[in-house]
Amino acid sequence: MIDQQQGMIHVLVADDDMGQRLLLRSALESAGYLVREAENGRDALEKLSAEPDIRLLLTDLAMPGMDGFQLIRTIREQEIRYTYIIVLTASDDRESLIQALSLGADDYLTKPVFPDELKLRLQGGKRLIRLEGQEALIFSMAKLSEYRSEETGFHLERVSHYTRILARYLAKKHAEMEITPVMADEISMVSPLHDLGKVAIPDNILHKPGKLTAEEWEIMKNHTTIGAKFIKEIYDKTGSPFLWIGYQVAMFHHERWDGNGYPRGLSREEIPVSAQIMAIADVYDALTSERCYKSAFSHEKTLEIIRSERGKQFNPKILDAFMENEEKIVEIRKRFQDAVEM
Repeated sequence: MIDQQQGMIHVLVADDDMGQRLLLRSALESAGYLVREAENGRDALEKLSAEPDIRLLLTDLAMPGMDGFQLIRTIREQEIRYTYIIVLTASDDRESLIQALSLGADDYLTKPVFPDELKLRLQGGKRLIRLEGQEALIFSMAKLSEYRSEETGFHLERVSHYTRILARYLAKKHAEMEITPVMADEISMVSPLHDLGKVAIPDNILHKPGKLTAEEWEIMKNHTTIGAKFIKEIYDKTGSPFLWIGYQVAMFHHERWDGNGYPRGLSREEIPVSAQIMAIADVYDALTSERCYKSAFSHEKTLEIIRSERGKQFNPKILDAFMENEEKIVEIRKRFQDAVEM
């Protein structure tokens, strides 16, 4: 028997007002959504935990027990997969709206809610779900470069988590960097594409156990432009914004804050912020992992090296964000530890 709910987008409505929930349910179901209801923040968290298919949340802010503000904060602290949050607010309550957005809400609707506006506001969330539907394909593409370079452990998984941690923190703490919550997850999603160009690097260079010659090093550096060209060709056909971030990550993750990187010698804010985040995540993972040309450094030794590059290789703000999230980084390192590592 065919599951009629398969493929439907799940929405959770959190509001202590039963009448409001019924109105939203009616509008959402008529638009083809599968609706779940919660009476307060605590109830909403339980349903989000029990039903991972729920990726869109409409929440009131004033609720008993756990209110909407606490709900948003808790979701952003605990989530692994991104939940798109739209808050319901009174038209004259600008202070509450600003607070909700600062905690990580993605959008808002003012009461009374009109069905046409509701459908339009949900487009951002639907876009996020479509992007994540392509995540498996992206990861498979990225695995090609990992297999070619014989780095078949959890390198891609780790850098994806590292970049998500950093990007979300920067989105919250540094508004001037213009990283939205959705962009933070897009950076994480495309981060595995950073070394895609290594599929075109000859084996004798890619797997060389010793130091590369000057000529070999110039060939190795081409992996940035090769990978970026491949991604841009797909971007030019699709126009997908997250693939543009993938292009930036692949092309510029070896640029340096002081301008001494490659392939273009960009410096400071000339370097896309997505590539700046990727750079420190990649360096940390490379230093703490065993490679054909080096043994793994300890976490402590790696931090010492990274700290020495503050304002040189790395943006000071991003380096500081890395240090602020050291415990989370270590947790990911342990969770995705390669079998050969001690």
